[in-house]
Amino acid sequence: MKVLVSVFNNLCTDQRVEKVCRTLSENGFQPELIGNNWCGLPEMKRDYPFSRIMLKSKVLKFAYVEFQMKLYHELLRKANMNTILLSNDLDTLLPNYLISKKFNIPLVFDSHEIFTEMPSVNGRFTQKIWRALESFVVPKLRYMMTASESYADWFTKTYEIERPTVVQNFPRKTANLQDYSQINSPKIILYQGVINPSRGLDKMIPAMKFIENAELWIVGDGPKKKEYLALTKDLKLENKVKFIGKLLPEKLREISRKADVGLSIEENNGLSYYFSMPNKVSDYIQARIPVVVSDFPEMRKVVDHFQVGEKIRNYEELADRVKIVLEKGKSFYENPLNKAAAELCWENEEPKIVNLFEKVAKENF
Repeated sequence: MKVLVSVFNNLCTDQRVEKVCRTLSENGFQPELIGNNWCGLPEMKRDYPFSRIMLKSKVLKFAYVEFQMKLYHELLRKANMNTILLSNDLDTLLPNYLISKKFNIPLVFDSHEIFTEMPSVNGRFTQKIWRALESFVVPKLRYMMTASESYADWFTKTYEIERPTVVQNFPRKTANLQDYSQINSPKIILYQGVINPSRGLDKMIPAMKFIENAELWIVGDGPKKKEYLALTKDLKLENKVKFIGKLLPEKLREISRKADVGLSIEENNGLSYYFSMPNKVSDYIQARIPVVVSDFPEMRKVVDHFQVGEKIRNYEELADRVKIVLEKGKSFYENPLNKAAAELCWENEEPKIVNLFEKVAKENF
């Protein structure tokens, strides 16, 4: 059974889509992945077919429109009566929906976030456009999955639909490779992910003034990087704040293991962030490093249940909470992190995907 999987990115670092495709491939399905060249064309190898649509647009809002049109024609060319469509996020949904109707083939929608509640669209005219699309298509979908329990609750309540399957974006299980005899000096505070607004970095960089014998490592890239580099320079913190750049997943895992604490300190600037379970939280846990997180529902559940770090209710607490974790040390959290890593892993999420797609195949072919 062929599964045409589409997503708006260049595929290279999208770990959720990669894991879903691999799971499908290993369980009797034949995924083919379609992305684009937004943010470049890094070299990539996969055990299943993939392609990237070439976009000429240099502005994101125009790139979205161009991609919708080109994706429709790509799906039209590749789909047949024995195809399942898998649309990732709202920016691929319309072409997939139209093709599913044209060929009368099933569509699975995987909402990695609440796209219409992202800080980048909140309060803007584009939010109305995306919301109109979401409200038009989502109630008509038979098959949907999403990335957190809170997201599933929101979609169910907002659109009065059957509750989506929750497939959390946890990493694959790894052994504990920490060497607790090695003590970092200075300590390493890690942020990994896109350098976007509302991620708390503009609060963490000034907080480094109050944390002794420690460095903040920022691993990633994004639209706010230049601003935060300038902020670091203005505060004369170049010796305490290091911008590592964007890394491939394998290298990122190496860096993560070195850290003493991982940060996920998003601001509540939209329900998508507030209800999220950020990938980096479970990545930190799988690397066996404790966390400091915003006191949001999904992250709160993890920290409270497993006792793997600290929560902040406001940014005035940030420096103190980070210092608490650093003073306790990684070895203090070893057993809770091992327990959390065994539970919050992709191997426990895979059966949900397999069951969903087997159901789709059974009900439609």
